[in-house]
Amino acid sequence: MNVPLASRSVGAALLIGTLAISPGVLAEQELGQAASDPTAPLMNFQLQNSWSPEVHGTNDSQNIVQFRTALPYRLAGHQHIFRLTVPSLTEDPGGSTGLSDSTVFDLTTFEHSWGRSGFGVVALLPTGGEHRGAEQWGLGPAVGFAASRGSFLYGAFNQNIFSVAGEDDREDVNLSILQPIINLGLGQGWSVGTSEMNITYDWEHSDWSSLPVGGRLSKLVKLGDSPLQISGLYEHNFADDYAVPEDQFSLQFKLLVP
Repeated sequence: MNVPLASRSVGAALLIGTLAISPGVLAEQELGQAASDPTAPLMNFQLQNSWSPEVHGTNDSQNIVQFRTALPYRLAGHQHIFRLTVPSLTEDPGGSTGLSDSTVFDLTTFEHSWGRSGFGVVALLPTGGEHRGAEQWGLGPAVGFAASRGSFLYGAFNQNIFSVAGEDDREDVNLSILQPIINLGLGQGWSVGTSEMNITYDWEHSDWSSLPVGGRLSKLVKLGDSPLQISGLYEHNFADDYAVPEDQFSLQFKLLVP
């Protein structure tokens, strides 16, 4: 049964010591909105636990602990965002636990009167090995935009990953991932919006390998002097021909460094 890599995340930042980190100024954008915007130049560190009572095609549950960091920097006069996502399987129907494949992207962003756009490169790193990953190196373009109208944020983020190297006896990775972005501020640090919803098309099988629909409820609080966003997320995945979680419940902690 196919295990699409979209369920293992998307991310960024290697060799950070060689890059100049920007002060993270968020021009006229509410902090709660910026926390939900992948194009925002906001440094953050995120830890998320996702539990699924049943994976499609099995009677088994799955649990994933995911670390993600986003680090903004300026290079050659342009604003960039480096993001690294590292998932770890702590419970899986296959019985193997440990790191899964990681992702990294570098996005160059541009400010507009209506919001922000960005484009860059996303890479797949085969950190999951034989049992928890695709054993493929992947590379491809990424593009996205976000716009706000008062307390309402909307946009979309697209990533494309295509095999460039890897084990010959493993299937190539050729995926396109679309993430819709919707977030509504409710006041007093509360907001609601879409979950991560990584809608994935698998070009190898000419099929949608992940069709999640879900939402989130978030609260912005203070951890000492630092803002911390706490979110609860739920997703249902309609791609029942693939080994993806049928229902997924997540708890997310995102430390913001504005």
